[in-house]
Amino acid sequence: MSDSQQNLRIAFAGDRDIAVAVLKRILADDIKPLALLLSDPAKASHANELTRMCSFLPPERILFGSQFRQPRGMELLQSLHLDFIIGVHFPYLVPPQVLSLPRLGVLNLHPAFLPYNRGWHTPSWAILEDTPIGASLHFMDEGIDTGDIVHQKRIEVSPEHTAHSLYEQLKELELTVFEEAWPRLLTGKFSRRRQDPSIGSEHGRRDLFQPEIQQIDLNVMVRAGDLLKTLRALTTNQINEAAYFEVDGKRYRVQVSLHEE
Repeated sequence: MSDSQQNLRIAFAGDRDIAVAVLKRILADDIKPLALLLSDPAKASHANELTRMCSFLPPERILFGSQFRQPRGMELLQSLHLDFIIGVHFPYLVPPQVLSLPRLGVLNLHPAFLPYNRGWHTPSWAILEDTPIGASLHFMDEGIDTGDIVHQKRIEVSPEHTAHSLYEQLKELELTVFEEAWPRLLTGKFSRRRQDPSIGSEHGRRDLFQPEIQQIDLNVMVRAGDLLKTLRALTTNQINEAAYFEVDGKRYRVQVSLHEE
C-alpha cells in the first residue's frame, strides 16, 4: 500500500447492513475511520455493529444523530483534517458547513441510478414510474442527491420484483459500485461527472404515503397491470408502506409475493 493510501483520512457515516459491508471493505485495506457518525440510537439498525467494528475509536469520536452538525461535532470533524466523509444510508441532511470540512468532499452511496430517483424509497418509485434504477456513488452538495457522480451501475426491473426484493438487490449492487470505485479513491485517481439537471426525478420521504399512491378504491375500475404495479411497488418490509383499501371504516393492507415458474 502506498503512503497516500496509508495516510487517507476519512470519517464514516452510515447505517443498515450495507454500511457494515462497506466499512468492512474499507477496514480490509487498513484504513481506519478517524470518526464514526451514526443514526440516532432509537432509529438505527446497525449502530452497535458499526461501533464494534470501530472499537479503536475513543467515545468522543463517535457522533450520534445530528451531533455531527452541532458545534462540538463540527469542531471535532474540522480538527481531524479529513480527506473524505463517506456516507452509506446515513439519513441526515448535511449542511454546507460540514460539506466543506473534508479536503476532497463528502461521498454518498445511494440506491438509485442518478439523476433518477433522488431522495427516498427509490425501488418503489422505479417500479411505479418505470424509471431507471441502479446504484450510484456521488459527492454530496447542497441539493438532494444532486452532486457529481463518481461511479454507478444500472440493473433492470423484472416482473417478479417487489420494492423489497429490488431493494435487497440494490444493496448488493451498491457494494459492487463502492468496491469498484474504492481503489480510485485510495489513489486519488477518480473522476467526477456532473448530473444533468434537465432530467431525473426526486421524491420526499412522505410522498409514498399519500392516499393517491397507497389507497385502492374498490369502486374504480383499473387495468390489472396498473394495480399489480402498485402492489409490487408498495410491498416493502414495512406494512405501513403497503397499499390499502377500506371497508366499513376498517383499513386493510395488501402485499404481494411473486415467483417465476
